[in-house]
Amino acid sequence: MVLERVIAVRNSKTVYRDGANCIKVFDEGYSKADVLNEALNQAKVEKIGICIPEIKEVCKIDGKWAIVSEYIKGNTIERLMELEPEKKDEYLEQFVSLHMDILSKTCPNLNRLKDKMNAQITLADIDATARYDLHARVDGMPRGANVCHGDFIPSNVIVAEDGRPFVIDWAHVTQGNPLADVARTYLLFWLGGNINGASQYLDLYCMKSGVSKQDVQNWMPVVAAAQSTKGNEKEREFLLSWVNVFEYN
Repeated sequence: MVLERVIAVRNSKTVYRDGANCIKVFDEGYSKADVLNEALNQAKVEKIGICIPEIKEVCKIDGKWAIVSEYIKGNTIERLMELEPEKKDEYLEQFVSLHMDILSKTCPNLNRLKDKMNAQITLADIDATARYDLHARVDGMPRGANVCHGDFIPSNVIVAEDGRPFVIDWAHVTQGNPLADVARTYLLFWLGGNINGASQYLDLYCMKSGVSKQDVQNWMPVVAAAQSTKGNEKEREFLLSWVNVFEYN
């Protein structure tokens, strides 16, 4: 494999293209278990009925773990919004419809969202009382068994040349209540500095699904607390500011 053409650089990983292959190379020292778990998760969701790049192999390249998958030629929805701003609303509607489709699926072998959230909240930089309240809130929320992508943002959807949308980056997928995933996408828009996009996304999702904003907002504190264990200090401060934004029911 030839690692010459870089197509993306993300935290602890670099993505290359080599012909028909997309090669995600993880930094040296990246957890072997996390790499294998990401590949396994993607292999599981290949069967749920949406377009996902096919996993080809997991290997080591120059001592670093790598996941090799099918290369999808096209542009991300994020890039298409930049290239064709006049079609931004059209692309956002496609993005929301795709999210709804994913959230309608089930995949029983995935890890439980609530279990992951509780584990992350335990690690969050918050006081013991707030942590106890958040654990109680998670346990009291409707469980659900739907596929939750965990990082559903416009840069993780590639529209292929034939128009099919392929969803990438399944490292954080779980099964759980779909509204938790909606709340996470809303917060990820905010983290990306696209506050207007966050509002438009939530408005459109609620309109198309018939779900109330309040039902999504009920998930915001716990999702923000769980997400705060990732990223840099600035992002953690922002996310933790959401923990008490909404009163507990």
